[in-house]
Order: sequence, then structure tokens, then C-alpha cells
Amino acid sequence: MTNTSGRRVGVARVGVRIGASGAIDTRGGLATVARRTPLTRADGPEVADRTARLASLPTGAERGFRLTVPVPDLELDGAGAYALTVHVVRADGAGAGTVLGLTRTHLSAYPDATRLEPLRTTVLWPVLDTPRMEALALRTQDSVLPVFRDDQLTAAFGPGGRLRRLVEMGRGQPVTWVLDPDLIVQARAMVAGYRVARTPGDTDPQRATEGTGGEAAAGWLAALRAAVRGREVIALPYADPDLASLARGGGAPLAGLLRRASRTGRSVVDRALGVHARAGVGWPAGGELDDGIARYAKGLGLDTVLASGAGVASAGELVSEGATDDGAVSLEGGTTALRYDAAIASQLFASHPAAGASGAPARLLLRQRLLAETLTAARELPYARRELVMVPPRRMPLAVARVLLTVVAEGRKAGWLEPAGFAAALRKPTAGRLRGFDGYPLARHAAELPPSRLTAVVRDRLRMRALAKVLSDARATAASVRAALARSVATAWRADPAGAASYQRGVSRYLTASIASVRLVPKSTVVVTGGSATIPVTVDNGLQQDLTGVELRVLSSRPERLTARDRALPVQASRAVSRTVRIRVEAYANGPVRLTAQLYTTTDGRPWGAPMMFTADVRSVPSGAVIFVLGGTALIVLAVAFRLRRTRSR
Repeated sequence: MTNTSGRRVGVARVGVRIGASGAIDTRGGLATVARRTPLTRADGPEVADRTARLASLPTGAERGFRLTVPVPDLELDGAGAYALTVHVVRADGAGAGTVLGLTRTHLSAYPDATRLEPLRTTVLWPVLDTPRMEALALRTQDSVLPVFRDDQLTAAFGPGGRLRRLVEMGRGQPVTWVLDPDLIVQARAMVAGYRVARTPGDTDPQRATEGTGGEAAAGWLAALRAAVRGREVIALPYADPDLASLARGGGAPLAGLLRRASRTGRSVVDRALGVHARAGVGWPAGGELDDGIARYAKGLGLDTVLASGAGVASAGELVSEGATDDGAVSLEGGTTALRYDAAIASQLFASHPAAGASGAPARLLLRQRLLAETLTAARELPYARRELVMVPPRRMPLAVARVLLTVVAEGRKAGWLEPAGFAAALRKPTAGRLRGFDGYPLARHAAELPPSRLTAVVRDRLRMRALAKVLSDARATAASVRAALARSVATAWRADPAGAASYQRGVSRYLTASIASVRLVPKSTVVVTGGSATIPVTVDNGLQQDLTGVELRVLSSRPERLTARDRALPVQASRAVSRTVRIRVEAYANGPVRLTAQLYTTTDGRPWGAPMMFTADVRSVPSGAVIFVLGGTALIVLAVAFRLRRTRSR
């Protein structure tokens, strides 16, 4: 009890009440109890002679209490979830007194003689995190070291870290593991050696410092490998793309990129963990599913989509108002929607209990509510064989994970829950349809990736293709950038919009810096003496690998004075060096000539970078060349005059 009032509270007592209506029959009734604020008759009478006395309490002070009530005194009338109210009453005499404060929860009772048909319960166990690896890498003679935007995975992978504890807690439990292949890729990169950017999005790998999380990542991978052995594993599409944002915001041009990344993602999980993971499963944020999202998921090769039971209906739905009737539903277009329990998911997503003693009350309330939800779902149709799919948040807090495992263990021990696998939940899907949404939740819509950012990712993909044309090791760089582009549209960014914008800008800056690092070194004026000469043009290669696939072309503004003998010259330069290309020219007359040098890609002849213009000052051209030029000009004039004369004579 905490005194949050502005005055001292005198002697009070703590009492308990059980809901007057007995066991709650519907899950909607559970929500009604949770929303109730003042004490009413529905809370039932106070259990007689079962109170605890509290001494006076100063302002801001808190004091614990223990109140023990034998179960027979609660007068429960059978299995079910009961409304439980604990209240503090000021002792005003022999009467009821003044209620100073109260809290409500649910008490689940399951007597030994109860024989409900247990819910076949599938529990997903996501081990996911926000992307950390960038497109940037530091190349040395012996290796390529990826650059991470920060080193937070070191703590998460280490002993006591969130990702390590999730793996340890899930080992041996009846859960289905849900993994992002990108997290496996990042952990393996840390083991092999990596760098950490000075600031997120920095484009200079030389300024990155050495990462220190290799040992933690190796320990985490070993623990994960042991935990998933012989268990069901789902490999999500690479980097867990935000399907709703992509479907609504114009992500069609990225479908090929994401489909290609997802095909390799499963093989990464299988090789790293020694499992045969299930692929082709999509997970839209919030379980939102409409026709557009279903089509987009299908285009990525995702035949199964996790969907909130609130948005999908089946033809054989057993309970229309109350529990979500979970299970697989076959939709038009060949997509299977695996419905999960929306009410339980909302409780898991909304709860953020702290670790330690301070979070104990919140953890207790969450546990009691989940026990009540599952038991009431079993009681709604006590003899029907039904499915229950429990989906926690992607970045599941450790406290929520602990409560979830406790609820499953207690429900299983009592007899109203029965663990089931993911494959079992997908068995024998029923025909169904998507429900019509009255309105997309504003909060969820605001968290989507904006269309402008998706447009930027599409543009960066095109620039990546252009960059790959000039690289000697295009495959490695293209794979790194493709992975970064997939991370740019990850669902994890919904919880961090500022981080999402920063990550995408970092990829764009990396591509901009890479493209700009291959350039022509400016020059102003060169002097050409004689009829033939060579003009040096310097190509600066600032890339970390050899430059190939480009050629140099030089055009003259006055070809009658000076022309380039070489139409195009191939350019090759080692990494981080400059290469001078010599252009052979022929001069015919003295005077200044404006020249334009431009790089082009050899594969498709497209211009690369900005052109470089300079002046060639032609001097001391031999007289023979001058006479030849003048003679040629005179012949042209005579030919024109002769042709005009013939025309007139006709």
C-alpha cells in the first residue's frame, strides 16, 4: 500500500471481495472487470473475518501487507476465472468505512474434478532485435570487416543480456522458435571480427573502432544452437520486413530484393544452427492483414501469415463473440493465415513490467490476467477441440517471457492447456475470409515507414546496381548493400522511427560517398604543341577495391582544331589510388579548344559521375598542317559554289 494522498492516512484495513456473479463466462467479461473503476455491488461483499489491519501511513510512505484467505472462505462455485478485488478501507467505526484505494485482478480456479477439453496451445518464442550492421565495411589485404552502427549487441548477447536470457529461458520449453536470419548473420560477423562506427551512419570505415563482442556472440550462437536442437524453428524473411508498410507505401519495386534475401536467409539459419527451419512465414506488425498485405506477402514467397484473430474469420467459427477461435484459415489467393489470440497478444504487448522487486506487482497482474483468459477460453466451449496461438512482442522483455512461460506451465499442470507445435496449428486449415476493418488504428498507421523513405530505398537500390558495374569484387559489395537495404525496411524500426531514418540515411550516404569516390581530377588548361600529342587525365579511385568496368571519353568543342584519336579508353585502377590515362589528340590549328572528359560504364555505356571540362591551348601547329586545313576548307567552299551553280542552271 502506498499513500499518494496529501495527508496522513489513519488506521485502515485490507479486505478481499469476489465478484457477485461468480465465474466469468466470457472473455469480454474479463475486460469489463478490468475496466471497472469504482467499487460496486458487482464486486461482491467483503469476505467476512478475513482482513488485515494497517497502521497509520504518512504521505508518500508505503507498507507491505499479507492477507491469507482459505479457499473455502471464497465460496467459489466451480472452475473458472473470478473477479478478485483487494481494497483498503479506513476504519470509520462498525460500518463499511471509506474506500481509500483498490486494485482488481482475476483468480482462476480449477478443481481436481474438472475435465475441460484442453486448448492445444502454440507459443511463439521470438528472438529478434533491431538491425545493427551497416552497408559499410573496412577492407584490408586479408579480410573485410563489417561496420556496426553501435556495439549494443555485445551486451545483449553476453551473460544476463536480453538475447542470451531469452535463449536460456526458452531451452527445453514447449515453444516454437522465431528467428531473423539477419541476427544470425550479425552474430557470425561479430565472431569473425568487426568494427564499430564512431557515429551511426559514418561513411569512413577508417574511423571505426574495433568491436569487442566476438566472444559474447560466439557464446550466444552456441547457446542458441543447443536450445533449438530438435525443436521447431521459423526463419522469418531476412531482416523481418515491415509487410504492412511495404504493401501500403509503394514497396512493389523492392519485392525482388526481399524475395532474394529471404531465399538465402533460411539457408543461413540452417547452416549456422544445424536445423531445418520453416520458411515462407510472414508476420505483419500487429497481426494486421488485408488483401494488399496478403498479396504482397504472397509476392515475397510467403504462403503463411501470422494474423490477429480479430481480422480473419473462418466459415466454421465456433465462437463469434468472445474468444478468438484460433487456427489456420485458407484465404483466396493461396495464402494461409494462422490466427493468433488478439486479447492475449494485446496484454503481452501492452505490459512492460520492470525486472526485480519493483516489477513484481505488474508481473503478478499480467500472470493472473493470462491465466484467466486461457481458462475462460477453455470454458466457453468445454468439450470442443480448439487451438490457441500465443504471440508475444517481437522484442520480448524478459519479464514478459518469464510470465508467459509460467502461465503455460500452470495451465498445462492444471489441465486446461496442452502444448502444440506450429506445424500442428497449420494442419487442416478451414476456409475463411478477411474481415472488413472499420478503420486502421491511427497509432499503428503513424508507426509505419513513410512512403518517402521507401522511395529512398528504391532509389538506393538503383544506385547500388550502378556501383556494382565498376567494382572488381561487385558480388561482395552488392550483397552487403542488399542486406542493408533489407534492414532499412525492417519491422523493428516501428519502435524507433528516429533510428529508422538514421539507418536509411547512412546507407544513402555510403552509396553517395562510394559513387563520388570515383571521379576525374579537375584541371584547367593544358598546352598542346605540335600536330600530335597526349593529354593526361587523372582518374581518382577512392574505393576500397580495384576499379574496373569504366572507360574514358573525351570530346572536343572545336574538332576542326583538335580531335581525340581514341574514342574510348578503358580505365583500371587499384584500390585507393589514382590512375592517369593519356588521351592521344591531333591538332590542326592554333587556338584554345574546350574539351569535355567523361567516364562511362562499359556494360551499358551510361555516364558515370560529373563530366570534367578543361581547355587545350594549341600552339605551334606545323605550317603543313595549317595549309592542309586551309586547303580542305577551300575545297569545301568550291564544292558548295559549284553545286549552287548547277542548281540554278536547272
